[in-house]
Amino acid sequence: MPNRFLAKDLLHPSSEEEKRRHKKKRLVQCPNSYFMDVKCPGCYKITTVFSHAQTVVLCVGCSTVLCQPTGGKARLTEGTLHHHIQHVLKKAYLPNPYIKTLTLLFRCPSVPSCSSD
Repeated sequence: MPNRFLAKDLLHPSSEEEKRRHKKKRLVQCPNSYFMDVKCPGCYKITTVFSHAQTVVLCVGCSTVLCQPTGGKARLTEGTLHHHIQHVLKKAYLPNPYIKTLTLLFRCPSVPSCSSD
């Protein structure tokens, strides 16, 4: 019986394979949700909206509906322009007494919208 091995690199999966996996089963856990800046087609004001918003989001300037909730991702109204916010700064508190706080830039390498360009 010949020795047959299925060669599959578990440490370096393809980006398509990582996108299909569940958010908790990826090599680096990363959420599927994100924040985006949505520009109103009427008054051109920019509003930050969560991708999986569960309520109707209205424009602060003209009260136009920017997005409507669905079961998963929110549906953007036609005519609105959006831009994904890629980098979020957070403070991580470290147990080391000499380093009190450190500002880290959290990125998800498995999701293309979160990776650095």
